[in-house]
Amino acid sequence: MQHIAIMRKSWGLNDKILSGEKKIESRWYKTKYKPWDKIKAGETIYFKNSGEPVYIKSIVEQVIQFSDLNSKKVKEILNKYGKDDGIENSGIEKFYKMFKDKQYCILIFLNRPEKIKPFLINKKGFGAMSSWIIIDNVNKIKI
Repeated sequence: MQHIAIMRKSWGLNDKILSGEKKIESRWYKTKYKPWDKIKAGETIYFKNSGEPVYIKSIVEQVIQFSDLNSKKVKEILNKYGKDDGIENSGIEKFYKMFKDKQYCILIFLNRPEKIKPFLINKKGFGAMSSWIIIDNVNKIKI
């Protein structure tokens, strides 16, 4: 499968992916949501900022999923993986406050991220607010 991760531009994470500073894409949820149990090593993730074209691609190296989280486990995950998730030490507390009540975390380790020729996608049928799209071939939704 192929994946499209839609990122918050204000967080500036796509630049960190390209620079190699961000080696992990994390998703934190109160309930299981895409890509939980739907992504595995060897698959491709495309990245885009909300409202912009897709312009980065990476291979999934490894996936780790955590469930039944509590505030202590959230803190442990952030302390262990935060740096590779593109979070500076000074930002750990901010993200802890955002994620401390989440029940699930998925860590997707990125391999060989690269800038690609930008393309737009048609999200129709995936939900206007969808932040993760899973499709067998990304060419099916290219505009």
